[in-house]
Amino acid sequence: QVQLVESGGGLVQAGGSLRLSCAASGRAFGSYVMGWFRQTPGKERVILATVSWSGTRTFYADSVKGRFTISRDNSNNTVYLQMNSLKPEDTAVYYCAASKVLTTQIDDYKDWGQGTQVTVSS
Repeated sequence: QVQLVESGGGLVQAGGSLRLSCAASGRAFGSYVMGWFRQTPGKERVILATVSWSGTRTFYADSVKGRFTISRDNSNNTVYLQMNSLKPEDTAVYYCAASKVLTTQIDDYKDWGQGTQVTVSS
């Protein structure tokens, strides 16, 4: 099990940027695939991006491809989500999560952070 804490959310104008961080503690961070997800009220949580154990393989949802970048620093037990060209529709609670397998299936992510709010104003 790994404990996750997100940070870096906030209010930003459309077109701006934010960098989310997710700090992990507990068992070996490098043994987990990491993902970023988001959720808006009344809607299901959706996957945004994943990064493999070593950081060499990434996945992006079409909605964020070309604007968001996921990365990880295994020496600091942290995964990041750099978000550029933000749009009002990016407003959501953002979560990081950990999985033992390389997957885009949300049910395979067993450990979750508490979430951080991102609000993009128009």
